[in-house]
Amino acid sequence: MRRATILLLSASVAACSTGPDYAGPPEVGSTAIARGTFVRAGDPALNTGAAVARWWETLGDPVLTGLVDDALSQSPDISIAQARIREARAKLQQGRAQLLPTLAGTGMFVHARLPGTGLGSLTGGTGGEGQDGGAQQDEPSDGSSLNFYNIGANVSWEPDLFGGRRREVEAAQANLDQRFAELADAQVSLSAQVAQSYVNLRDVEERARLNARSSELQRRSLELMRQRLAAGTASRLQVQRLETELASTDAQNIPLDAQIALYRDALAVLTGRTPGELDAQLAGVAPVPLPPAAVPIGDPATLLSRRPDVRTGERALAAGTAQIGAAKARALPGIKFSGILGLGGTEPGDVLDPGNLAALLMPQLSFPVIDFGRSRGAVQEAEAQRDAAEGQYRKAVLSALQDAEDSLARFGATRQQLAQLIQAERSAAGAARLNRQRFEAGTSTLIDQLDIERQQLSSSIAVAQAKAQLTIDYIAIQKALGLGWSEPAEPATR
Repeated sequence: MRRATILLLSASVAACSTGPDYAGPPEVGSTAIARGTFVRAGDPALNTGAAVARWWETLGDPVLTGLVDDALSQSPDISIAQARIREARAKLQQGRAQLLPTLAGTGMFVHARLPGTGLGSLTGGTGGEGQDGGAQQDEPSDGSSLNFYNIGANVSWEPDLFGGRRREVEAAQANLDQRFAELADAQVSLSAQVAQSYVNLRDVEERARLNARSSELQRRSLELMRQRLAAGTASRLQVQRLETELASTDAQNIPLDAQIALYRDALAVLTGRTPGELDAQLAGVAPVPLPPAAVPIGDPATLLSRRPDVRTGERALAAGTAQIGAAKARALPGIKFSGILGLGGTEPGDVLDPGNLAALLMPQLSFPVIDFGRSRGAVQEAEAQRDAAEGQYRKAVLSALQDAEDSLARFGATRQQLAQLIQAERSAAGAARLNRQRFEAGTSTLIDQLDIERQQLSSSIAVAQAKAQLTIDYIAIQKALGLGWSEPAEPATR
C-alpha cells in the first residue's frame, strides 16, 4: 500500500511542469493577412494563383534546371544544414533519454593488504596447522589481506518532478524543427543564387556579342571618315570623335570576358564543383530565359506560412519559452534514486551463489537553500532570450512582407521600362530601314547609315539588359515568396 501511494504521488507530481506554456507566436502582419492581397501587386502579369515550388522550371531553360538540381543535391551549404539536423536530432534523443533510469553493469575485483588490523586471513585460503592447532595465516601477524569479487548492476534515476527535463526536451524538439527550417531556407537562397548567376552569365554573354557588333560598326565608320579626311571632305575633329567612341566601346568590352569567367566559377562552386569545371557545359551563347506571361504569387498568409525564415523565428521562440520552464525547474527541489544490486564474496565462486545477493537503495533529496540569486538570474536570462526571440520573429515577419512587396514593385516597374525600351528599339529599327532605302537610292551616306545602325544596336543592348533585369526581378519574387524548398524525405522525429 505504501509503495502504491508513493508511485501515485510521484506520477502526480511528474504530471506538473513549470511554465510558461507556449501559446504560439504573437500576431504580426494581421493587416496584410486580412487584406488578402499584396499592395504592390498591381501589374497585370501578377495573379493570386498558387505559386510554383520548383519555379526555375517555369523559365524553360534545361541547363538552368540541371544546375539548380545539382546545387540542391551537391552544394556544401546543403550538407552543412543536413549535418546540423543530425546534430539537433541527437541532442533531442539525449534529452529524452534523461527522463529514463540508467542501468550499468559492473564487475569488480579488490585485493587489499590491511596492516595492523589483526583480522586474520580474509582470502579464504587455509594454511598448515601450527603447534597450537590454529590456522596458519597467509600474511604476517601484523596485518591481513582481503580479496573481494563482485558482479552486479548500478541503477540511477532522477524523477522529473517539476517537468524541467520535459521542458528541455520540448526546447530540443523546437530546435530540431528550426534546423529543418534552416535547411529549407538554404534551399530557397541556393536556388535563387544559381538562377541569378546563370541569368547574369547569359546577360553578359549577350552584351559582349552586341558590344562586339557595335565596335565593328564604329571601326567601319572610322575607316570611312579617315578616307574622307584624306579626300579633304572631313575634319580631323570628326575623326578624333570617332576614335574616342571606338576606344570607349573597346574598353567596355574588356571586363566582359572576366565577368563571364566569374559567373561560370560561381555556378561551379554553387553546384559543389571546382572553378572551371563547368566551362565546357556553359560554353556558347544562349538567350536569357524569360519569366512566364502570368506570375502566380498567392497571398500574404500563404507567404508567411511558407517562408522558412519565419518558421525558424517561430521555432526559436518556442524553444526560448521552454527554456524558461527548464530554468525555473532547476531552482526547485529534486530527488535522485541510486541503487546497487550484486553478487559477491571473498572467493571467485561467490559471484555465482544467489545466497550472496546484496542490494542497496540510496534516495537523495536536494533543494536550494542559498544560491545568492543564481537561480533567479538564470530565469531572468531565459526570459530575456525568449523576449529577444519574439523580437526576431516579429522582424522576420515584417521583413518577409517587405521583401515580397518590394520585389513585386520592382518587377512591375521593370516590365513597364522594358515595354518602353522595346518600343524605342522598334523605332530605331524602322529608322534604320528607311535610311537604308535612302542610302541605296544615293540620298544618304554610308557613314550616316552606320551611325543609325549603331543607334539601333544601342537600343538592342538596352532591351537585352532590361530583359535580364526582368528575369532577375522574377527570381527575387520567388525568393521573397519563400519558394524553392521541399519537405525533407525523413520528417523530424517527434
